[in-house]
Amino acid sequence: MVAMRTYSAKASDIEKKWIVIDADGIVLGRLASVVATRLRGKHKPTYTPHMDCGDNVIIVNAEKVKLTGNKRANKTYYWHTGYPGGIKSRKAGAILDGKHPERVVSKAIERMVPKGLLGRR
Repeated sequence: MVAMRTYSAKASDIEKKWIVIDADGIVLGRLASVVATRLRGKHKPTYTPHMDCGDNVIIVNAEKVKLTGNKRANKTYYWHTGYPGGIKSRKAGAILDGKHPERVVSKAIERMVPKGLLGRR
């Protein structure tokens, strides 16, 4: 009987590709889950949990991403300034219509990637 060995990718074995995704008309959550999977590298057969196996992703037309239901009017993003009583909020529609609409997409992806060393990287 031959003993099977678990494959573990080394840094020299990892090959990163560039992927361009057009976000025009795509639902935000579905887009974010696909991009998060690609960034982690879980779509590859050589996926190794402790190595950065993911591809590089470029998203175009982020301002044209689709939000289902009433999320454009009701979904609220909160942040804190660091000062007492400094909680701030903004609706998703206001961000998408504003100066940096790509932040809605980047936050959705950021929150689907694990919060650890590889997620930060």
